[in-house]
Amino acid sequence: MQEDKNSKLIILDRDGVINHDSDDYIKSATEWIPIEGSLKAIARLNVAGYSVTIATNQSGIGRGYYDLDTLDDIHEKMETLLEKEGGHIDDIAYCPHTPDIGCQCRKPAPGMLNRIVERFNAYSRKTVMVGDTITDHEASLAAGIDFILVKTGKGSRTLEQAQLPNNVPVFDNLAAYVDHLLR
Repeated sequence: MQEDKNSKLIILDRDGVINHDSDDYIKSATEWIPIEGSLKAIARLNVAGYSVTIATNQSGIGRGYYDLDTLDDIHEKMETLLEKEGGHIDDIAYCPHTPDIGCQCRKPAPGMLNRIVERFNAYSRKTVMVGDTITDHEASLAAGIDFILVKTGKGSRTLEQAQLPNNVPVFDNLAAYVDHLLR
């Protein structure tokens, strides 16, 4: 008999979905500021039985803008604030590489998403990725994962500039998506 696969897995991009993004990178815990309602939305997903993970490109490490200790500090701040809302993140995957490396973990490649799906013993076709960029969408497609676009971060710009299929659901922010999902 085969093990049941986790059918309640949500993968979130970090910058622009959970916290405010910056074209100059989030380079310190001080610069990491949650988007209103995002942490409460994650806590609601946790309560509803979802595994919530993050897949985030962090090329600022490869570019020398910050180091792994700083990334840990940023994630520690996020986790601390999330705990105050009654939530948690089940896993954080990140790619420290710059785009020119050609690795398979950096979105739009599906490496991070595939590893998360495998780690959580989930079905990719029942997993959802919430992101704000075309690279998030392309990684989702390559991994066979449904994609949700949020307008926060680079989401509005993505809607204006990218050729997304008409069937891609679009929400104002993570909280609006979670409201819709948990109705």
